[in-house]
Amino acid sequence: MSLPDGRIRRSSSIERRDPYASPEVYYAKDHGTSSLVRNRIWVTKSPAQIEIVNKRRASHDEYSQPQKFIVNVEATLKDLLDREDTDKNHQITVDDNGPKVISLGTLGSAGYKSKDVRGNYLIGNLLQELTLANDLGRKNVVIDLARLTENPVSRLSRFIKDTFWDNLTRVIDGSVIERVGKDPKDRTENPRPRIYVPRGAPEQFKYYTQVAEERPEVGLDVQWLPDGPITPEYVRSINEKPGLLALEMEKCIDPQTGLETLRGLPFVVPGGRFNELYGWDSYMTSLGLLNHGRIDMCKSMVRNFCFCIKHYGKVLNANRSYYLCRSQPPFLTDMALRVYEKIKHDPGAEEFLRTSVLAAIKEYYSVWMAEPRYDAVTGLSRYHPEGLGVPPETEASHFLHILTPYAKKHNMTFEEFVQAYNSDQVHEPDLDEYFRHDRAVRESGHDTSYRLEHVAADLATVDLNSLLYKYETDIAHIIHEHFGDKLVIPPEFQTNENRLDRMESSSTWDRRAKRRKLLMDKYLWSEEKGMFFDYDTAKRVRTSYESVTTFWTMWAGVASPKQAASLVLRALPKFECFGGLVSGTEKSRGKIDVDRPNRQWDYPFGWAPQQMLAWAGLQKYGYHDEARTLAYKWLYMVIKAFNDFNGVVVEKYNVTKELDPHKVDAEYGNQGSDIKGVPREGFGWVNASYVVGLQIVNAHMKRALGTLTPWDTFYQATKMHIDDEIISEAIEFE
Repeated sequence: MSLPDGRIRRSSSIERRDPYASPEVYYAKDHGTSSLVRNRIWVTKSPAQIEIVNKRRASHDEYSQPQKFIVNVEATLKDLLDREDTDKNHQITVDDNGPKVISLGTLGSAGYKSKDVRGNYLIGNLLQELTLANDLGRKNVVIDLARLTENPVSRLSRFIKDTFWDNLTRVIDGSVIERVGKDPKDRTENPRPRIYVPRGAPEQFKYYTQVAEERPEVGLDVQWLPDGPITPEYVRSINEKPGLLALEMEKCIDPQTGLETLRGLPFVVPGGRFNELYGWDSYMTSLGLLNHGRIDMCKSMVRNFCFCIKHYGKVLNANRSYYLCRSQPPFLTDMALRVYEKIKHDPGAEEFLRTSVLAAIKEYYSVWMAEPRYDAVTGLSRYHPEGLGVPPETEASHFLHILTPYAKKHNMTFEEFVQAYNSDQVHEPDLDEYFRHDRAVRESGHDTSYRLEHVAADLATVDLNSLLYKYETDIAHIIHEHFGDKLVIPPEFQTNENRLDRMESSSTWDRRAKRRKLLMDKYLWSEEKGMFFDYDTAKRVRTSYESVTTFWTMWAGVASPKQAASLVLRALPKFECFGGLVSGTEKSRGKIDVDRPNRQWDYPFGWAPQQMLAWAGLQKYGYHDEARTLAYKWLYMVIKAFNDFNGVVVEKYNVTKELDPHKVDAEYGNQGSDIKGVPREGFGWVNASYVVGLQIVNAHMKRALGTLTPWDTFYQATKMHIDDEIISEAIEFE
């Protein structure tokens, strides 16, 4: 590039770098600022402006290059927060009343000249970039204007791919046990890292015992699990000593000692206070991870689930001791098949699939088709985990309104009553019944909802039976296509149900799937209302709560084409809202007041799993336009909140709100909303839904999302364009 005096300007590393590189690359330690500040001094003219003054003055011309700014990180960060963060929450959002403008020195003038950066989105992005640079220890940085004005659709995609997945990644082994062992849900008097090891993994007990001996400062407590059935009484007995449950490990060579050791397999956590390997969260997250090529991560999560089934009998709610009796919605077969399709030409792929289907079969028999979850009268299954006492993982105040009347009845304080109830010193059959259903709500993953409250353990739900139909068809397919229609069940995967018959064939599983469909049609399908409903196995009556889980039948393929058409025509309008699909209808939820507050899995809230399963179900039956419409609405809501509120990506949204859908009025708050300067994790399944949704919408839709065009505006514009084309074609035809 030529300067005004004819000299040739040398291209610097700053000018050649990718403006959208990951923070670690973009703000690399030697990124060119040293030469810019050499022989210069920083002069603070005011709290709002920093000016670079050359001892030897250079030309002030900017030349025809992309706009870049040279910024002092610490001073500008302080300035930004002092002036713009008016509500003092370490975020710059549309709720803040600052001037939304800052003057930055330009790189082309060596900082002598400055230009304004204006607007909430750009100012918020500047805060994020400076926070990232500060994290990396940078004092002075060069920031491309392109990085601040980046299309929000692209920016969130980049954050998820380059930052969020890595920050949500965990591993359990001796190198990090003091960190991963911490449990924000542990409210005991002496919280410490603790790990429970199954009897079938003695090598892990030896490994963790050695870690405890070599690192006494960690205070690691290594415990055996009992050699036999894990009972509710046992789980209750260790609630005062909560800990991690061991996961799959693999052998490796310690680079420092050269000796063989063990290391944990990585997994992705949901985020926020959920810092363990969760069941259906992991499946949902894997949909985004696979799109981003994180195949090894998804493979290791499947292997961790197989370990859980082998040693704990089920895919756990999460790998903490207080979840030992509780599972979650079963998605293992679909997850394993998706991973297998990516690795099928790799060594060991068939063995991976074999182990996965063996684990799924064991879980099917011993969990979902065994009492108390199996209902022999209907032949359908229910969420119905065993357990005793008050669930210890909930917030201390969560059951205050439930337990206080009982405490008063026994003339005890709240804490005294909880202790007495948990230790069987007092007996309250009504309270036992309440917690029987409460545990089932939590196993369902839909905690909490008026659809399930006080009845969950008795419900043959649409969601669970759709998933089990998918298990049955997946297992039939895997056995037929990959194992010659004969699958031998080794001892470690045998159950009481298949101990005598150690060979599985596809025809058996085909018959099971056909039978479940007939039973779902009989008990769950309403021809009158054109949708599926849950069935109360205690009252022997179909319920009337309208839940978006009715579309899980399309995802699983259990709905007939006629039923699918009815779901689209009659059910879809009940759930479609501004931001996608709502969990249930307002009519079914009922009136909300002080004594009957919102439940987070009811109207007006929408969740990423419900969106993704509905999109996939609609596509499976050929309703591609409907899937794209719903995906667009969800993506728009997510990206608009990301744009306006400092990059926020949260656990759930109010899909009826247009301005601030991430602000929800429901129990548990909203994980992912507590951002300090920059979003670091998002939330696992919302990250995934964003990645998946972008694969569904077309290029025109992506461009519209990038300009923050609401669905109605986009629809009207494209409809007019289509109408014009139709009229034009008609005129030409005439």
